[in-house]
Amino acid sequence: MLTAQETSARTLELCKLAPVIPVLVIEDVTKARPLAEALVAGGLPVLEVTLRTPAALEVIAEMAKVPGGVVGAGTVLTRADAEAAKAAGAQFAVSPGATDALLAACADLDLPLLPGAATATEAMALLEKGYTTAKFFPAEAAGGAPALKAIGGPLPQITFCPTGGVGPGNARDYLALKNTVCVGGSWVAPADKVASGDWAGIEALAREAAALNG
Repeated sequence: MLTAQETSARTLELCKLAPVIPVLVIEDVTKARPLAEALVAGGLPVLEVTLRTPAALEVIAEMAKVPGGVVGAGTVLTRADAEAAKAAGAQFAVSPGATDALLAACADLDLPLLPGAATATEAMALLEKGYTTAKFFPAEAAGGAPALKAIGGPLPQITFCPTGGVGPGNARDYLALKNTVCVGGSWVAPADKVASGDWAGIEALAREAAALNG
């Protein structure tokens, strides 16, 4: 059973592997493996597959076969989601928020969780339980980089991965913050390039994203 400290240490380790975690919404499982290969080749090894499509669990299973990749499940809301994600091969989970039931489920399953927080109160609630690595979501709607910087003032113990409205135009603003270790975004895998199988184009976007820094 993972403690809060252990899960935060593991998610922080994953967040440090690259400045961007691709957030992937994939409808067609046949695109899974070549997409993961392109992203990993471009320098983005940590992949978040959101549980928003019927194919998501199969996509996770396929991507988990790609050497060098670390595949996790996003939009994990319940114990059932966490169980299904782990069974499919997910090595971590991401949630837009955090509930006691979800935190307990992921701990029981030894599935590292990146829980979401959008306010100082939510961040404090996670910190009180021992979580020191969190997702800042929805980043732009919650005030963007200025809000995250402000939260970091009184709560420097927490490291964040902002997601939600983050793209190439503002990623550096977040990455420049002391309390941001990486960002999550979907721009590195545009739907049109995925649909057309433009893996070279996606690898190029991944290389640009991998070169981002504060």
